[in-house]
Amino acid sequence: MRVIVFGATGMVGQGVLRECLLAPDVSEVLVVGRTPTGVTDPKLTEVIADLAQPAEYAAFLQGFDACFFCVGVGSAGMTEADYRRVTYTMTMDVAQTLRRDVTFVYVSGQGADAEGRRMWARVKGETENALFERFDRAFAMRPGFIRPMHGATSKTRSYRVIYMIGTPIWPVFSRLFPRLVTTTEAIGQAMLALARGVKAPKILYATGINRLARM
Repeated sequence: MRVIVFGATGMVGQGVLRECLLAPDVSEVLVVGRTPTGVTDPKLTEVIADLAQPAEYAAFLQGFDACFFCVGVGSAGMTEADYRRVTYTMTMDVAQTLRRDVTFVYVSGQGADAEGRRMWARVKGETENALFERFDRAFAMRPGFIRPMHGATSKTRSYRVIYMIGTPIWPVFSRLFPRLVTTTEAIGQAMLALARGVKAPKILYATGINRLARM
């Protein structure tokens, strides 16, 4: 199985990349992003490109079985036009370069809703719907709270502080709210299960992600 990972330098992407490289049935992992991952592995190929410029990477995306799209930005301080360009347009630019029979897994957000009032939720929901129309096997993950594992770290300093402070209470929080909590490891394993053809709902929350990760 050959897979593509977008956003591999982010916290979720780091976890997904790790699981892909560890999976014995994954023969090749292509990472596309603006900065190198710093990871070395015989399976790994990296393409440094601006995701807003499909011409820089489109030729490298042929012949793959699955695409794991882990790119995301916060909406704070952004206009809807700017957020839409980064969230919807950039995602669909990638989608349009891929065959329609590719398994496409999109990291969305809990609360995404194409008819919602909140700007970010509406744009995320519209992106999900466009992907569902584009691919027969497109899935949106709405993971809720994500526990970073195996050294995965957020690029955002405030998030790193929150995760560091919250580390001692993660086990308790996970037991109290199992439907809201998952991990970077589980997300990666769940994506691989989807790429292997496991049947699942189009929209996956933490409970569904964790269930797939155990398959």
